[in-house]
Amino acid sequence: MENIERLRQHGLFDAKVPRYTSYPPANHFQNGAGQRHQIEWLTAVPQGADVSVYVHIPFCKRLCWFCACRTQGTKTLRPVNDYVDVLRKEIADVRAHMAPGIRMARLHLGGGTPTILTPDVMGLLLDTLFEAFPKGEDFEFSVEIDPTEASDELLTLLVDRGMNRGSIGVQDFAPNVQQAIGRLQTLEQTEHVIQYLRDRGVPSLNLDLLYGLPQQTMDSFQATLGKVVAMRPDRLAIYGYAHVPWMSKRQVMIKSDELPGGVMRYDLATMARAAFTEAGYTAVGIDHFALPTDSLAKADAAGQLRRNFQGYTDDQSDTLIGFGASAISRFGQGYVQNAAATSAYVERVQQSVPAGHRGYEMHDMDHLIAQIVEDLLCRFSFNTAALNDAFPMHVDTIKQISVSLMKAFPDVFFIDEGGLSIREFARPLVRIIASHVDCFASPASSHSAAI
Repeated sequence: MENIERLRQHGLFDAKVPRYTSYPPANHFQNGAGQRHQIEWLTAVPQGADVSVYVHIPFCKRLCWFCACRTQGTKTLRPVNDYVDVLRKEIADVRAHMAPGIRMARLHLGGGTPTILTPDVMGLLLDTLFEAFPKGEDFEFSVEIDPTEASDELLTLLVDRGMNRGSIGVQDFAPNVQQAIGRLQTLEQTEHVIQYLRDRGVPSLNLDLLYGLPQQTMDSFQATLGKVVAMRPDRLAIYGYAHVPWMSKRQVMIKSDELPGGVMRYDLATMARAAFTEAGYTAVGIDHFALPTDSLAKADAAGQLRRNFQGYTDDQSDTLIGFGASAISRFGQGYVQNAAATSAYVERVQQSVPAGHRGYEMHDMDHLIAQIVEDLLCRFSFNTAALNDAFPMHVDTIKQISVSLMKAFPDVFFIDEGGLSIREFARPLVRIIASHVDCFASPASSHSAAI
């Protein structure tokens, strides 16, 4: 109770802050900046570099009400197949601007529902990707899998083409919760996909859960947690449901008065953390868990944990190339986001112009704040010594930020040999703490709950 009151005093149960999967957050990207820099930054990727690739498939046969991703419904596969043709053209056009010898360290297919593709169409897409970007050493290929839209034939093709990580959405197994969020998915469907992939040698599987959903209770979520732990995935991610109907219109289908309050959201997240750690998982950051043998846990232990648009990652690539409508690319110089509307994206690619529409050019101060935010989110620390070495021109600014954090959160930080670290009880506050140093901090209504 004492910790809850301290967390309440710092605004945990009321604050609305970014998730900080990028800095600055994507809602602060600037129109026109992406297209203006896209070719220049692609050309600057060094010859022989290893890059990460993300491909966005924005189509779903059903639109889950809780989802705030850039997706659209379809009853036929014709628009999906046409979209993949455009994707293949974009991949070829982008590759033409890049230096020789560039390899792909990571490939992630997300959406939407990537597993909506037929095996033949998926094969064409993968052929185009691997021709443009040969696999690098320790190549990781992950796919977001909807167990209700993943045929055995498609899963077999993905495994044969090198998929070595499956990311399976669960959300919650309680039937009434599934009904309330418009996503019906049985335990048997999920178990079938997991067993099918394991039987075919896929070495790593992760499951995604949501807390804070309508009609979710402590007892019902505990039952879901028990079922998830019994499946023994290599990684788990548990996110707080973000109710942002002003951004995602489909969320108006979810009744606000059925959503758990801030304290209960905290209790649900705390219960999940306890269930996973007791089952032998290592807590990674604020919302990921991994078996000690998993590369994410190893990266965390080695101080190499990173954060990107998929959440926490051990991906060390400096460049991420995003393909598809709304996909975001990250370069050392900044971010580029493709046109968000599928029609606008298709039009750009068909006209052979860069698909980038929005973006942000990073300057030295942006890089400093981005590093602080990543350190806070990944390591729960503010390493002034390392930052002084990395940004010698901003030593005074780093000191000012350190002093400001100590004043704003006097009971949260303690001083260690490297700088400031967040006390364990206060780790749920880390997004609020990050927003304190965020030069782009914006009104509360623009973001999701802090817990």
